[in-house]
Amino acid sequence: MAIPHLTIIGESINDSVPSTHKFFEANDLVGLKELAVAQDLAGAGYIDVNVGARSGEFLAEMVRHVQSVTTKPLSIDTPDPVMAEAALKAYDRERAGGQLPILNSISPLRAEMFQLTRIMPFLPILLASERLENGVGKPNHTAAEVHQSARQLVQEAGRHGIPVNQCIIDPAISPIGADSEGRFHCLMGAIRLIHADPDLQGVHMSVGLSNFSVMLPQKRADGSPTKGPLESAFLTLAMPLGMDHVIGSVKRNYALLPPDHPAMLCLNDCLQLDGFDVIMRVQEYYAD
Repeated sequence: MAIPHLTIIGESINDSVPSTHKFFEANDLVGLKELAVAQDLAGAGYIDVNVGARSGEFLAEMVRHVQSVTTKPLSIDTPDPVMAEAALKAYDRERAGGQLPILNSISPLRAEMFQLTRIMPFLPILLASERLENGVGKPNHTAAEVHQSARQLVQEAGRHGIPVNQCIIDPAISPIGADSEGRFHCLMGAIRLIHADPDLQGVHMSVGLSNFSVMLPQKRADGSPTKGPLESAFLTLAMPLGMDHVIGSVKRNYALLPPDHPAMLCLNDCLQLDGFDVIMRVQEYYAD
């Protein structure tokens, strides 16, 4: 059963996914279209289209092919302004019932992509994990830095006619199984700051949820799945703070978990730990 008020941006059509890469390499349009249809039928709110480092026309053609088999709106997923422009020109808003596409993603280092609103309005995913400092791009390491980048991006979006309630902030999620540098602390702190900021009232938030469980075993020692529950535990913590979109899998059966669920206990413990103790706690979770 779907989680109410959570929009899933179906992640499967992504050239970096090995099983999907095979379709791209074989020019298997039937297989790629089947991925779109399967995600549509399984409840995805948007279908993500990420073709990797290819030409703008290739991405535009993929937009047309995917829209030929689904009426769900698309998430155009590229950091390349030229590719994004071609894809926006190809997007058939009428086919999507009038719904705007998502453009993923614009960062402080790629603010010129806001100018693509001249082609078509879109819902931007705003990557708040980096900033410009004296003209130099730098990664954000603290919740306050992520929050400040989010504010600046939303302000810039407003200057291009995109209201706060059409912005989707990505505060960046990292693999919990390798988190020795406090990225999970930073993420949750940033989400809280964004949620509490009156200037950001009505803003949406999203992460690439499958990144959270990268490098973890598929199952715990007792045979129960590892990844889905940890991702669900994250959603249980983050959704009350405004996380209402995820780029994720329609197959994971995300759910809101009770406080005593082992995955919830694990993540709450991780928020009280630092350094390699976080990694050790996650290892304990899947070893139990």
